[in-house]
Amino acid sequence: MGSVQRAMRLLESVAEHEHGAPAKQLARETGLALPTAYHLLRTLVHEGYLRRDKGLFFLGEAAERLSSSGAEQKRRSTVVEALAHWRDLIGVPVYYAQYRNGEIEVLCVSDSPGNPAVEEWADFRETGHAHAIGQCLLAQLDDEARRDHLDRYPVQSITPYTVRDGHSLLRRLERTARMEPVTERQEYALGTVCAAIPITLGNAAATMAISLPAHQAGRLLAATQQLQEEIGRLMGTLAISISI
Repeated sequence: MGSVQRAMRLLESVAEHEHGAPAKQLARETGLALPTAYHLLRTLVHEGYLRRDKGLFFLGEAAERLSSSGAEQKRRSTVVEALAHWRDLIGVPVYYAQYRNGEIEVLCVSDSPGNPAVEEWADFRETGHAHAIGQCLLAQLDDEARRDHLDRYPVQSITPYTVRDGHSLLRRLERTARMEPVTERQEYALGTVCAAIPITLGNAAATMAISLPAHQAGRLLAATQQLQEEIGRLMGTLAISISI
């Protein structure tokens, strides 16, 4: 355990020197005997946590991977906490999704026993035409990308309320303003209404969405507006985090 602690102190010390640092300086900063510092530094270089260049030590690829992984986990945690906060505040399940590599990906869902999320009874990726999340993401794409998606995943009726054909869906999407929320009522799941809010992530298409039982459809507009306001308040904080 002592060796691990000393090695961690050396890593922390190296991380503070953007332009690298020699062994003697690192030993002095960490309070280690020079032979001990040399031994640990050589081990860390061998394992890829440090690299040595012209007598100076820098963070290696292994340490950078750890840093990147930690940052990604922190971003994901930020999103999870935000969704949970909105779930409790508004009293609805909250979803976060992106359109990535030609696919609809629901990346995070926050629900509760009293407000359960919609059951994915038909593959979300294949039925983007039917649910608010998919419609919102498709509305943000250019015409070519939108048609490509529908060529791969043709429109099909999965409830009596689902849009009937691709042409009708394209006309609906073309009429949707870029930052306008998208709502659907029982098009994906009977007994459920949903709304999705477009999120600007550079050129990426993303959305935050909510769902409600159909008998609470009267709450949908107000709940959507409340979520929009909450997103607006936190958008600066979430701008990087929602790139998970």
